[in-house]
Amino acid sequence: MKIRRYLAAGAVLLTTLGVSCKKFLDINYSPSFPQEVSAELYLSPIIYQIANCYGQDQRIINKFTQAMLGASTDRASYIWEQHSYPGGTSDVGGVMWRMVYFNHGMNLENLLKDAIANKKYEFAAIGYAIKAFDYQVLTDYHGPIILDGAYEDRLQFEYRDQPDVYKRVQAWCDTALYYLSLNSPGDYSAALTKYDYMYNGNMERWRKFVYGIKAMNYARYINKPDFLTNYADSVIKYSTLSFASESDNAVVKFAGSSAETSNVYGADQALLNSSYYNRAGQPILSYLTGGVRGEPDPEPKTSVDPRLSRMLKFRTTDSIYIAAVPDGRSTSNSAVPAVGNFYMFKNKTDFPIMTYSQMQFIKAEVALKMGNKDLAYQAYLNGVRSHMNFVNKYTAVGDENASAAYNPTEITNAEIQAYMESSEVAQSADELTLADIMGQKYIALWGWGGYDIWTDMRKYRYDTEIFRQFIPLAGSQLVHNDYCYRVRPRYNSEYMWNAEELLKWGGLEADYVVKPVWFVLDTY
Repeated sequence: MKIRRYLAAGAVLLTTLGVSCKKFLDINYSPSFPQEVSAELYLSPIIYQIANCYGQDQRIINKFTQAMLGASTDRASYIWEQHSYPGGTSDVGGVMWRMVYFNHGMNLENLLKDAIANKKYEFAAIGYAIKAFDYQVLTDYHGPIILDGAYEDRLQFEYRDQPDVYKRVQAWCDTALYYLSLNSPGDYSAALTKYDYMYNGNMERWRKFVYGIKAMNYARYINKPDFLTNYADSVIKYSTLSFASESDNAVVKFAGSSAETSNVYGADQALLNSSYYNRAGQPILSYLTGGVRGEPDPEPKTSVDPRLSRMLKFRTTDSIYIAAVPDGRSTSNSAVPAVGNFYMFKNKTDFPIMTYSQMQFIKAEVALKMGNKDLAYQAYLNGVRSHMNFVNKYTAVGDENASAAYNPTEITNAEIQAYMESSEVAQSADELTLADIMGQKYIALWGWGGYDIWTDMRKYRYDTEIFRQFIPLAGSQLVHNDYCYRVRPRYNSEYMWNAEELLKWGGLEADYVVKPVWFVLDTY
């Protein structure tokens, strides 16, 4: 991986991390090569990179889940929709790899070192929470990854498979909880408020975030033969201990006063401005127009689901909502770009990392597997209702550049109740199906939670009985005659410097991306 090439300058790499660099430079006697940096000053740029780097790679995940697709005839755009990759020297799809081992990398390690040495226990807890989340998402995305020795002075690094990484994630979560149980001798409340761009120093919410990671982690064992006996109860426990409402959501906050302080999916940051990535896919439109339990409207203008007009844009010439289809190319060009001063794609909005409704749908899925229909149904209803509140939060955030054509009001209680009583929502615990849960979860995570949507699709092997609106692909639509189950590691580090290790895992084979990752398998 040759991570050493990235990290030779040590803490000076903080200047590459993002929005808080100027504060850092102002207080160090040698701006070109600072010798010591306190944990406080590492924190805000590290949190920023969670949104920035994950936001970049989610553009690729969206193509596998058909959440957001392209409207370009360039192969680099549509090859991902064919569940393949561009090949060559492309590092597209490798940004989270860079985040974990470089953008966070030694910066996060130094944050932890300073926090522990100087008894800044809040910062130690946050650091381990972020580290756990990093590795959870990275292994879900790539499969085998580097777990140990990443910052040693060598050129080749060994990979470890998901069961080892998942256990380490749990250990880091427990370490975070340990530091959350301690009282720092100093008062760091002001620094936390200033530099914690996620929770402004609210440590109880960081605790709930850690519980959410644990719930996600245990849920990854759902295909294993001992899941119900060894892991299901833990999913229920930790999803319950996690977020209590949408106010607990883990979000990266953005002021939106300039391009540097704008939401990574806002127009000013431009991550979704390209026609490669910014068309809402047909599945989300179908789910929002009658397709959760029934048949979607083929040319919708309205819907019983009030989220339609708040989440998607219509074509202004006739007010019809039109979505993109995978590898549609010219067909997709008629779809309206989903982004640009609308829903969560605004400069001033927060970027979600984990939400209450997500936790509720995870609980509902596992409770249903356990045969606890009442618990599953209540969590399912909680998830649907709470996502309405989530949508309202983003509807309420204005943007001075918003078009007059797209100016929705917040969802009313009457609209919510009408939807909850409609045929699109299961009306009893006995009616509830896995497809109901996954359909609503797809809606709730659309636009931000691709890592969990794709995990769901892979663990159920893209089953259209469960994901009712996923568009099946076949023949020339699939380069490797199967769906993607992993993304290749970052080219510029792994294929340049660590090919010998990749060879052990089949990473040099063209069809490596369609080999199921460990959590998909029903064996150990």
